[in-house]
Amino acid sequence: MFTDPQTITINGVAKTLNRISSNGTSSTYKTDDENYTLSITHRESGKGSGARTNRAIRLDARTVAANPLTSVNEYKTATVTITINEPEYGFDDTTLDYNVQGLKGWASTANVLKVLTDQS
Repeated sequence: MFTDPQTITINGVAKTLNRISSNGTSSTYKTDDENYTLSITHRESGKGSGARTNRAIRLDARTVAANPLTSVNEYKTATVTITINEPEYGFDDTTLDYNVQGLKGWASTANVLKVLTDQS
């Protein structure tokens, strides 16, 4: 289990997220203003040689935005997720971490902005 609270830095600003729930396979953390929510979940699926474990880290960011058609302010949420879907055997934690670190390294500002503006 992760410590309470968790901290995420967004654009140079540290956000403190307090644990609001935990049940052994998932935990949820939220800022006091409820603009950021961090969820960490573990879910097992399949049996035998098809058994897998899904581990997900999800960050939801909420903002108030004006609807361009009506000018009415409403909450909008964007989500960023890292999912590790691993088979029951064949990969150790270190190897999976190497893959996560490799993906994080690839996810430079230039590549993320390209993903956000391109369709492929």
